[in-house]
Amino acid sequence: MSHDQNFKNLILDDPRETLALFAAAEAQAIDAGARILPIREEQLKERLGERFRELDVPLLVEWPDGRRAALLFVLEEETDPKRFSIHRLAHDCLDLAELYGTDRVVPVVIFLHPGNYPERLDLGSEHSHYLQFSDLHTALFRLQAREYLDSKNIVARLTLPTMAFAPEEKFEVIAAATRGLTELEPDPERRLKYADFIDIYAMLDENEWEAYRQRYPQEATTMTSFSERFTEQGRQQGLQQGLQQGLQQGLQQETHLVLRQLNRRVGSVPDVYRQRIESLPVEQIETLGEDLLDFTGPADLEAWLARH
Repeated sequence: MSHDQNFKNLILDDPRETLALFAAAEAQAIDAGARILPIREEQLKERLGERFRELDVPLLVEWPDGRRAALLFVLEEETDPKRFSIHRLAHDCLDLAELYGTDRVVPVVIFLHPGNYPERLDLGSEHSHYLQFSDLHTALFRLQAREYLDSKNIVARLTLPTMAFAPEEKFEVIAAATRGLTELEPDPERRLKYADFIDIYAMLDENEWEAYRQRYPQEATTMTSFSERFTEQGRQQGLQQGLQQGLQQGLQQETHLVLRQLNRRVGSVPDVYRQRIESLPVEQIETLGEDLLDFTGPADLEAWLARH
C-alpha cells in the first residue's frame, strides 16, 4: 500500500477529524447536523480519448436542513513535494466548482516531507492580476508531535509518527499513537488497518523494536497482537473463500507483514524494492519471511532480490 493510499483511507474513514486538523477554521462550522460525502474522484474528460485526472479526496459537506450552502473540500496529500502542482490543484478546483455549480471550494494540501512547494498562484501581467489562487496547506513534518500526544482527534494521534519530534521522543510518540488508536477507534477492523498505518510510519528497525518493547511493553504487546490478527485474518479469508480473490488477499496480508519485518530489520525499504517484493509469488514471500531473519542491513535484501 502506498503512502498516498494510506492517507486516502484515513481521510475517508475519519473526514470530520481530518478537516478539524487540516482545515480548522473552515471546520468550525461543520456541526453534528452536517453530512460529509466523498464525491467522484475522476474529473470529466476535456476531450474524448483522454485519460481521467484523479483527485486525492474531494469531500462535499452538506447541511440537509438548508441552514448553510454546501461546502466542497478538495484534499490532496503529497508524500513528495516535487510532485505537487499548484496549477493542477487550481485546475481541479475550478473543474469541481463548475461541475457542482458552486464557488464554495476549499483546497487543502498535506505535505509529509520537506521540500519546496508554491503556496500561491498569481496569473496576470505587469498591468494587472487576473487569477489569484491559494490553498490551506499543512507541512505535517513541521507540526510538533508533543502538542498532540493527548489529542482526542484520532487523525492527529495516528499521524504522530510523521510529525516533528526529537530522536529521544520517538518511542513516546509511537506509544501515544498506539494508545490513541485503542482509545479513540471503536471499530475492530479499523484498529487492525491503522495499526499497520502506525507501523509503516514508525519505521522501527529490529533493535529499536526491542528497545521500544522494553520501554512500552503494553503498547508493544498491543501492536504485536494487532499484527498477528491482521495476518491471521488474511490467511483465514484465503482459506474460507478458497478462490483466487481470497488467496490474493491473503498474499497481500502476508506481504505487508514481511515488509513491516524488513523495516525493522534493515530500515525503510526503498519503493523500487517494495514494488519488487509486492510482485513476488506466495512461495517466495514465505521464503523471504524466513531468510530476512538473517539480514543485517540493506545489502542483504538487495542480494536476496538479485538471486530471486
